[in-house]
Amino acid sequence: MFKKILIANRGEIACRVIKTARKMGIATVAVYSDADRDALHVEMADEAVHIGPAAAAQSYLIADRIIEAAKQTGAEAVHPGYGFLSERASFCAALEKQGIVFIGPKPKAIEAMGDKIESKKFANAAKVSTVPGFLGIIEDADHAVRIANDIGYPVMLKASAGGGGKGMRIAWNDAETREGFQSSKNEAKSSFGDDRVFVEKFIVDPRHIEIQVLGDGHGNVIYLGERECSIQRRNQKVVEEAPSPFLDEKTRKAMGEQSVALAKAVDYQSAGTVEFIVDKDRNFYFLEMNTRLQVEHPVTELVTGIDLVEQMIRVAAGEKLAIKQSDVTLSGWAVESRLYAEDPYRNFLPSIGRLTRYRPPAEGRFGEVIVRNDTGVVEGGEISMYYDPMIAKLCTWAPDRIHAIEAMSEALDNFVVDGIEHNIPFLSALMQHPRWREGRLSTGFIAEEFPDGFAPRKPDGKEKAVLAAVATAVELVRRDRLDRLTGRLAPHSGEVKPDWVVKLDDDYIDVVFKDGLIGSPFEADFSIGGAKPVTVVSDWRAGDPVWVGVVGGTPCSVQIRPVANGMKLAWRGLSVVARPMLPRAAALDRLMPVKLPPDTSKLLLCPMPGMLVSVSVSEGQEVKAGETLAVVEAMKMENVLRAERDVTVSKINAKPGDSLAVDAVIMEFG
Repeated sequence: MFKKILIANRGEIACRVIKTARKMGIATVAVYSDADRDALHVEMADEAVHIGPAAAAQSYLIADRIIEAAKQTGAEAVHPGYGFLSERASFCAALEKQGIVFIGPKPKAIEAMGDKIESKKFANAAKVSTVPGFLGIIEDADHAVRIANDIGYPVMLKASAGGGGKGMRIAWNDAETREGFQSSKNEAKSSFGDDRVFVEKFIVDPRHIEIQVLGDGHGNVIYLGERECSIQRRNQKVVEEAPSPFLDEKTRKAMGEQSVALAKAVDYQSAGTVEFIVDKDRNFYFLEMNTRLQVEHPVTELVTGIDLVEQMIRVAAGEKLAIKQSDVTLSGWAVESRLYAEDPYRNFLPSIGRLTRYRPPAEGRFGEVIVRNDTGVVEGGEISMYYDPMIAKLCTWAPDRIHAIEAMSEALDNFVVDGIEHNIPFLSALMQHPRWREGRLSTGFIAEEFPDGFAPRKPDGKEKAVLAAVATAVELVRRDRLDRLTGRLAPHSGEVKPDWVVKLDDDYIDVVFKDGLIGSPFEADFSIGGAKPVTVVSDWRAGDPVWVGVVGGTPCSVQIRPVANGMKLAWRGLSVVARPMLPRAAALDRLMPVKLPPDTSKLLLCPMPGMLVSVSVSEGQEVKAGETLAVVEAMKMENVLRAERDVTVSKINAKPGDSLAVDAVIMEFG
């Protein structure tokens, strides 16, 4: 077994590999760029080597620097994680020349299956059902349009060397094909150093289901069940689960056996994933093979009990698989939520900045539930614009699907992240969505269910009562603390007023305090909206970001953030501003005029922090609705900004190459 390995990656996957290496008694070496000097994976590793500037193309993507770091530290093997150099056969071959083991498949398998174009050709030759498409080199946008018309719309444009949703576009007409072709090439070049793009038929209402395979160097290959990865946004997976709520045992076995046959055909050694598109009739089509560890591997580990990173290391060290296909059993259900640094209220645009508060839920087994959080950040760390915006992968396991979802909902409610925008509100809302809970999924789920983008759902009557009770309890504890700090010299001097009004956004809800103990612990009876009294119990202390307690028998964890004259409450995808007040103040509040937001209709604002890639118009130009105005890039994704109506450009305030803050004015309209 190896004594020391180097992890050629960063963030949560580097931390994940380090944890298993520690368990196996293997020393670890981290590599880091300028931006990651103080990153968690650097702190966790036994050694760390600086490899270059912040941009991945100047650090993590330079194979020679990784190899030099391995030689310098005496690392016997390199684990590539995912992304970066993980599917580059030349990197694997270069390591072998230096006598360093690549913890992954051999170059032959990477070349055959890691490249999406070549893997399609290989699968066709092996009689594997594939999606119709064009696998040759596409010369230019005009060529892409001709191919798309031959295949028939809609089509998918994909980066050949891609992964993680980068370099992918769906096109429904010629114009979208032209634009998508160039954007896919640009993203592929910046993310993978390879701008080749191919085109295939886009299957409407598909499910994305993948099979985990594991092979050794002695001809043994097994499959470890499937993962449902259909909840995607912009072709990027958001929520995964294992097993799939859609597959039956017959289809699972057929997909597994086909995946094993494909892996054996290329002498696959290590953990890998065969991805399929599955239609409504459970017909499945080979999509691609990822010759690396997948981001969503934890859900497979939770339902099988198999540490995939450990198996990868053992296989790379020459060991035979100790697991036979008959040993593989799927137990319970696991769900993974990807936490991204992005603003769900601004169409999920990336967000960067410092994590002023980062407190994940406790990990471990709690009764029949397991909570796991794979992360690569810490409180005080910075989310930069140079890398993928994923903060963490939160996973829950339970004996069945609905309890795994409930556990995830609770864990999300307890996940505290401040300083940046993040997608926890969206993930929390998703856990309550009826269609998700019923398992009626497709890769178009998010686009279909949130066609106008995400907005906080409105609380129903019962939810309003819970939130009003929590807001009142928080206010009573706050006032009680203030009394004690001032020696009860404040005007209310310890008196608990019985009558309250809680303003929830624009609704006014009457709350009557009946009786109880104010403080921590808190236990009191409230009548809300004239209803029968309910008991509210909590150990919450003033200043805690999460209120954990029980309202009328309903356990809940509600996130609390102070705002002017009140608090912002977030719970299960709900987000409201609550302002508890006495009846007289509420009567006056109803008379207050509503402040109107400023008019920004004549401005093009940068929707996120990022770099201005291009400006497509000039001053004085008349632009029609839908035309491209500018392109902004952040976290390796290009975002096209279009005119929302017919306008005339009066002034351009920024130039390509400028780094822009959120809401920076790019141009003005006359």
